[in-house]
Parts: sequence; C-alpha cells; structure tokens
Amino acid sequence: MKKKTIEKTNNLIVKSPFVAAFAMIFALGFLASGTVCIAEENPDTASEVAPAPLEVAAPETNPEGQPQPEDAAAYAVSTPFAVTKFETPVTMYVTETINVRDGAGTEYNPIGKLGWGNCVSVTGTTDNGWYEIDYNGTVAYIISNYVSQDIPGIPYLFVGDSRTVQLQMAVGSNEKAYVAKVGEGYYWFKNTAMPQIQASAGAGTTMVINFGVNDLANASKYIKLVNSNIDAWEAQGITVYYAAVTPVGDCSTVSNDQIEKFNARLQAELDPRIKWIDGYSFLKQNGFSASDGLHYNRSTYKNLYSYYMSVIGTDV
Repeated sequence: MKKKTIEKTNNLIVKSPFVAAFAMIFALGFLASGTVCIAEENPDTASEVAPAPLEVAAPETNPEGQPQPEDAAAYAVSTPFAVTKFETPVTMYVTETINVRDGAGTEYNPIGKLGWGNCVSVTGTTDNGWYEIDYNGTVAYIISNYVSQDIPGIPYLFVGDSRTVQLQMAVGSNEKAYVAKVGEGYYWFKNTAMPQIQASAGAGTTMVINFGVNDLANASKYIKLVNSNIDAWEAQGITVYYAAVTPVGDCSTVSNDQIEKFNARLQAELDPRIKWIDGYSFLKQNGFSASDGLHYNRSTYKNLYSYYMSVIGTDV
C-alpha cells in the first residue's frame, strides 16, 4: 500500500471576518482567565449513536465583566489534522454502524452513516486515527476502529425454529441474520442449519441458538451436536449462546415441566464455552402473551430480544 503525505494545516473553521476577529478576542480572554474544558464524544460509542455536533456554551461574562454575545457557541473551532493520501484507494468494509463526518474528529458535522458490511473506498489515513474516504463523490471521514480490510462476519446470527422466525418478524434484520424454519428441530439443525451457519458466521459473530420446543426428547443429541462444534466455532471467532426454550401458555402438546427439564439438562451439560441465556425465567417473571399457547405476540418477542441483547451486552 503506497502512500504520499498531504498536510492539512487550514482546518480552522472561520465563518466571517467579524467571527475571526471576535474569536481571537474570545480566545485571548480565556487564556487570561484559565482553561476551558470541552466535552468530546467517546469514539467507542460513535458506532452506535449518531453524536451531535460539538457545542461550546459561552460564559455569561468575559474576563472584563462584559456580556458575551448569545451565539458565542458558534465560534467553536475544530482540531486540525493531517492526511496521508494513498496512491491507490483501498477497499475496506464497515464492521459496525458508524457516522460519516466532514472532518476527522467527533467535533465535525455528521453527513451520513454507513452500516455493517458496507464497502468503502478509503483514500487516506489521518494522524488522529481516522480514514479519509470517497463518500458518494465527496471527501469525508470515518473513525478507523470499525473498518477492516476483511469482509466482516454478521454481528448477530439467530438459529432456531418457528419462534426464531417470529423473532425476526418482530425485530427485523438490521445487522442480524437468521437461520430458522417453522416446525423444525434437531435433524434440521444438524443437516441443514449447520452448513448455513458456516456460510453466515465469521470472526466477531455472536450466535444465539434456540432449538428444542419441537423435540424436547432430543436433549442429549442437541448437547452432543453443539459441544462437538464449539472448537470450530471458537476458532472462527464466533461467540456462542444457547437460549433456553421459553415457556408455553395453554398448550396441549408441550408442558412447562418438560421444558424446565430440557433446559436444566442443557444448562448442566453444554460445554462451558457455550453461554446460557435464561429467557425462560425472564418471561415467567415478566409475563408473556401466547394466543395459541406456543407462539408469542410481537411485544413479547421484542421484550425477549431486548433481554437477549442485555445478557450479551454484559458479557462484552
């Protein structure tokens, strides 16, 4: 990857001659009075929430006791940065949703977003940890923490039966993939889902498995199958969770007693590297709605999904 360096030395934002003059007086006043603390957004959270542009609140008076203009916050300046240009643009991939900005720093304005798996043309790198990119024909910048030259694995992969199918319908597929089919169990998991997992999951993928409600008698087979694959999944960089079979309501084919025995067996005998999510207890404690006794309404699935993500989040 050949590079040539171009220094950007005039990234100071000046809105008008009056603003320039006032900004100099404003800065000299603060140098005389002490240090100004400016709260910056944490780059680690930039991948999840689009941060607001940096704002600096003006004090009520200047060092001489004269009132400051009401719009003094407009005179905030952005930190200069230098760019090392690549001779040839480099194709990279976004690993999480990130903001695209008009400068290399969280104090610059967001002008768009890029989602997981988006391909970007990187034209340079900055001296403060950002990439310069071609964004729809415009020069823009993204933080480098969430960009890779390798195609990323899907962040979240949900594998299961009809309950997983309906979870997808309730919460959507943004940055998530699903390997699921209505009415299926162990044999479909082994013969059909397993090859699809290999095609979908990769380094950084969190996989949530939720089988069993259709064939609670196959607990030992589920345990053997999952345990026999954990080495390969771990080598691929996949984090594996098994989500407990969740409770039923008024159901003639399955009882909660059977479900509790299945869950207890799996929780006790699955490899310790397979993390357990106790959605059964969560729904029993917080309530659920299942009109047919087996499948939940949209609100219940959303609550269950939020619980899954809260458990996963505490393990990060």
